This record gives sequence, structure tokens and C-alpha cells, in this order.
Amino acid sequence: MERTFLHVDMDAFYASVEQHDNPKLKGQPVVVGASPDQRGVVAAASYEARRFGVHSAMPSSEAGRRCPDAVFLPVRMERYKEVSDIVLDQFDDITPMVEPLSIDEAFLDVSGAVRLFGPGPAIAREVKTRIKHATGLTASVGVAPNKFLAKLASDLEKPDGLTVVPFSRSKIVKFLAPLPIARIWGVGPVTAEQLYALGIELIGDLQAYDEHALAEHIGPSRAEHLKQLANGHDPRDIELGHEAKSISREHTFPRDCKSKPTLERVLLDLVEDVGRSLRESEKHAGLARLKLRFKGFHTITRQRRLTPPCCDDITLRETALAILHDERVRKPVRLIGFGVSDLIGGDGEEEEQLTLFDMESPEAAKRERLSNAVDDIRAKFGDSSIGRADR
Repeated sequence: MERTFLHVDMDAFYASVEQHDNPKLKGQPVVVGASPDQRGVVAAASYEARRFGVHSAMPSSEAGRRCPDAVFLPVRMERYKEVSDIVLDQFDDITPMVEPLSIDEAFLDVSGAVRLFGPGPAIAREVKTRIKHATGLTASVGVAPNKFLAKLASDLEKPDGLTVVPFSRSKIVKFLAPLPIARIWGVGPVTAEQLYALGIELIGDLQAYDEHALAEHIGPSRAEHLKQLANGHDPRDIELGHEAKSISREHTFPRDCKSKPTLERVLLDLVEDVGRSLRESEKHAGLARLKLRFKGFHTITRQRRLTPPCCDDITLRETALAILHDERVRKPVRLIGFGVSDLIGGDGEEEEQLTLFDMESPEAAKRERLSNAVDDIRAKFGDSSIGRADR
């Protein structure tokens, strides 16, 4: 059976929710995130604000300079999650084959829904109509025979777009050929510069480029992967029960921080938050990562293996501080972050391995029990009921 995928992407989601909830904001440039007189970045910008060059991850101060008439609003994540759940309910009424990518986008495999709702474009129109009726918001949808093409298509006509990729192999190649190389999923600024240096600017250029010659510049596996995408091949299926591959938290200082004790205190707060999330998800982390951002947005990351994988605050604190001290930070810090990855457990996988770790390390098991006990106390008596001595 021919596969049909949709990629549904809500249009300027956070900003659109704000404009919907406050009709006075319709037609106005809206920026969700920190205000321009504070440290922080743009989380989302309405299309009216985007015309001034405002985009997500831009420093809010820069957004204020580019669009001084913009309305700046704080992030209301609970509200966005509420609307996102309503959108997901619309998907579930169409097909059980749904893979959320984030709070505002998802893949749908609608191959099994064709008999009920018609071909892919008809299903896409049905999805858009249901979202509009349920939330008052618009979404852009790509329809294609695989996930890569569907995601690429959803971004071609925004806002409120519907783009259908041809299902013929030869027509797919022609459809892709005139598009910029950066449209390929996974081609970021670094890879794009490598390809530009080879004279590859359009996807058609990549289609025609010899794979062996390309491999000499970017490596065999990367070359094969990009050539496959350039010709419209993507064998991936919908991933049901998609789980986060990492957990992280960040803090931006109101003023660049020069105080080592303050850096350590904030870092440990982030560590405890990450540790609690780890234990709530019943996972153990195999890798810890420290992130530091300095003036001019210069950012570094440092990581360390956790052996055995753990989820207790004590080990995470010791590791985070060790990474920080090894870095010997001498410049004022704008942002500090801590995260973990290489997550295992939580779904029954590698349970035997984790049990062996505990058996080999009674101290690790003791630390985990202690951290869980602290979680229980905070859940019963509040976060301030127990804490570190340095707070």
C-alpha cells in the first residue's frame, strides 16, 4: 500500500495563541519571550513581527531594536500545552499513527485513513479544518510519501499552507531540484558552508554530484544520507511513544555573572531540577553536560560520562561541579545550563543492566534511595521543606 504522511506545523504557535486569546493583538507584531529591557531571547514571533526580521532565539534586546512597536509577552507554557493537547486530540480522531515532534508540530501516517477521509490532500484539509474549529488557529500541512518530504513541504507555504509533494519518483526529483540545499533536513550552517564550497547550492546540484567525490569532503555515511534525501528517499516510519532523548535546564543571568559561588549555586539548582525529572521518568543518564555562554553569545559545552548511569542528585552534583571546576571559568557568564542524555530505563529496557549496576555499587543504590526520599518530602511538604545547606 502506498504510504501517505502529513507533517502538521502550527503557525507561529505561541504568538498565535496570544493573538487568539486577546483579539486586540490581531494584526500587531507580537513577540513571546523576555522583554527587550531584560536578558533573554525570543521564544516566538508573530508573522507581523517576522517582517522586521524578528525570529526565535534572537536576543530580546535585538528584537526590540528591530521592531520597537512590538508587543512583548511572557511565555505561558501551561496555556500552550493546553492548546497543543486539543490539537493532538484532532489528530487522534483521524489516525492512531501520530508522532509529536514538539508542542506545535507532528507527523501523521494517514495511509490507513484514506478509505474514511479520502486521499492525502483531503485528509490534510480535514485536519486543518478541525484545528481551526477547535482552537481558532491555523496550521500548515505537508502531504508526501515519506516524513522528510512532508516536513519539507509544510514549510513551503506559510502561514495556513497546504503543499502536496508528487508521489511519482521522477516528479519528486524534479520537485526537489530547484530548492535551496538548506531545505534538506539536517543541513545546518556548517554543512551548508561545506556544500557551498563544492558549488552545491540547490538540491538539484546535490542530486547531480558524484557521491564518491562528496564522501571525500564530508564522509561516506553523511554523503550517502544526503544523497538519499536529495532524491526524496526516507524509509523512516512513525515513532509511537516517542520519548525525550535528553533532559536539560538553563538559567540566564540578569547581568553577566562573575561570582564563582553564585555560578555553583545556580548550577546545583539546575542539577536538582534535572535529577528530579530523571527520577520522575524512571530513567538513568549515561552522560552529563555543562553549557556556558559568555558575552557575544560565545557558547561552550563540556560533557562527562556517568559510569554507571545514575539519576541521584549527589552524583549529578559532584559531576556538574567537577566539569565546572575543570573549565576554570575566568570570564563573566551570561548563561549556564546543565543536561543529561544517553537515557536508559523507564520502559523496561535494560532493567537487568541497571540491576547489575546497583548490585555492584551499594553506594549508588543508597544515593538513589536518598534522592527519592527527598523527592517524597518535597512532594508532601513543598519544595522549600528540604534543601541544600548552601541555599
